[in-house]
Amino acid sequence: MVTSLFLIGCLATFSLQVECSKPPPLDWWQTSIFYQIYPRSFKDVNGDGIGDLKGIIRKLNYLKDLGVGAIWLSPIYKSPMVDFGYDISDFRDIEPVFGTITDFNNLRAETTAKNIKLVLDFVPNHSSNEHIWFQKSVDKISPYTDYYVWRDAKIIGGVRHPPTNWLSDFGGSAWEWNEKRQQYYFHAFAIQQPDLNYRNPLVVEEMKNVLRYWIERGVDGFRMDAIPYLFESIDLRDEPLANDYQEHEPTDHTYLNHTLTLDQPETYDLVFQFRALLDSYKLLDGYTRVMMTECYSPLEKLVQYYGNTTRRGANFAFNFLPIVRLSRQSNARDFANVIREWESAKPKEAWGNWVIGNHDNKRPASRFDAEFIDGLHMLNLLLPGTAITYNGDELGMEDSFIRWDQTVDPQAINVGPKRYQQFSRDFPRSPFQWDSSPNAGFTTNLYSWLPVNPNYWFKNLAVERKDKRSHLNVYKALAKLRQTATIQRGDLDVYDLSEWVLCFVRSYGDHPTYIVVMNIGSEIEYADILSIRPTMPEQLNVYTASANSGHPPGTTVNTDKILLKPKEALTLSTVELSLVHDHIKLNGNLDLDWNLARRNASNIAGFPLEVLDDEEEWEETED
Repeated sequence: MVTSLFLIGCLATFSLQVECSKPPPLDWWQTSIFYQIYPRSFKDVNGDGIGDLKGIIRKLNYLKDLGVGAIWLSPIYKSPMVDFGYDISDFRDIEPVFGTITDFNNLRAETTAKNIKLVLDFVPNHSSNEHIWFQKSVDKISPYTDYYVWRDAKIIGGVRHPPTNWLSDFGGSAWEWNEKRQQYYFHAFAIQQPDLNYRNPLVVEEMKNVLRYWIERGVDGFRMDAIPYLFESIDLRDEPLANDYQEHEPTDHTYLNHTLTLDQPETYDLVFQFRALLDSYKLLDGYTRVMMTECYSPLEKLVQYYGNTTRRGANFAFNFLPIVRLSRQSNARDFANVIREWESAKPKEAWGNWVIGNHDNKRPASRFDAEFIDGLHMLNLLLPGTAITYNGDELGMEDSFIRWDQTVDPQAINVGPKRYQQFSRDFPRSPFQWDSSPNAGFTTNLYSWLPVNPNYWFKNLAVERKDKRSHLNVYKALAKLRQTATIQRGDLDVYDLSEWVLCFVRSYGDHPTYIVVMNIGSEIEYADILSIRPTMPEQLNVYTASANSGHPPGTTVNTDKILLKPKEALTLSTVELSLVHDHIKLNGNLDLDWNLARRNASNIAGFPLEVLDDEEEWEETED
């Protein structure tokens, strides 16, 4: 009896020690893949050629199967659609093109049922000029008189001029004369998008109430649009010329150095206020509403949006370095330097993230090379932090060429037919390619709001689902690997093995180590991983490989000499595939003991499609 009690006590002590040694659990926004949906282009159910909320509902099972944990919707609010939803005339209503508030409630219910988080775009910088606030501000009706940034004209020689030389992001002066009010208003973007005046406390409270409204409707967080633009200097001075101003047109936003209109000190304080509001709900129910900030600011300014020692900012500030610093001209050192720079610049305890594509930039398969998309996904999904994927990138969708006469993007229209291709955001916004039926299965209408890419007949979801080596199935395998402790918590080491071969290693204690190696160049290269990690085994196991690879998943490679075709990328493991999948969290719990998992290797849970033959079809969700 005494012996039994002693053993029970020992086991209890051991169990307590194991529990105490466990790291704190990661939050949902840290482990989820965020999938950006551009609603106009995702799926059209009512046949008008424009995507809608019912279309998103219908495809939720696909997103669940893909491994998505959260969807982020580009704006769905009521809008005249000058800037396709970013000009908002009512922050609390749904644009009829997309559906109704009932459709939104149904979407919320369906995402909840499937354990997919729902994140909305929050557009705090401006409204539409059709918003009732602006119309009353024009008429100087209290309390709306100063809801926007109004300034008197500058009179020179009896001629009216804008108050400053400030430029719109869409080109031309950022000041627009209003004849009725006899003043200029400031617009960082389109003329129809007047900037809100956050120096007015009433405006701050109005926009906080917008956040409260949608939180109370059940959304799981917000992507904060165009954050650096929220404040302008109160001092109406001209901005200086950019260092490279001679390379730009005088009307281009890039012609000036925006010292007075971007990343002003007050902007950070407002972001901290927004975060405090979201956190106030967590104090009530223990649940995190995520806040992500969009800012293409210099890195030293961008990381300040995370917060400081006394106040919290973004859960994560979007990391656009892969978009703004890398191209098809970049070599392995360029890639390695971008990774190292981000990891060293962000605050030590801050959570990272990686963005390779979105609705404002050319698609990664077009910016780099269609053959390199799997390597880019390995970077996006396996580097430390949260991964963000733009709809269609998982298929390797490419930009659809939009002729000048088809162009609808106001930013492109403003610069004219000679330069529109340089500025147009229409190219990455073409409809999602579901299958090889007319208009790629996006709509039953003869025409879609933007033309579908002509390659849809062979590059589409239906085709890629059947090909176990497709971009889609590589993506799904990587999404599964994100569930491991090594990828979620592990250390990172980055190497440029040669001019064109990039390698990074994820390791975490006694857990399996994962090695990503890729040939960024256009000629055959060899990779020697033993040269930088001599303790690696002589052979490594191929977990997944790019569609163009000669090394199928389940095979092995010699660690000291791996032949890589141009644009080929491999994800390698120090353990066999039958063990890798016992390293994946089960029933929502991160694996706690790798040695225990090793002993249960026969209990395989969730092979990637390259390994397990899964013929089960996902079904569309009923509207």
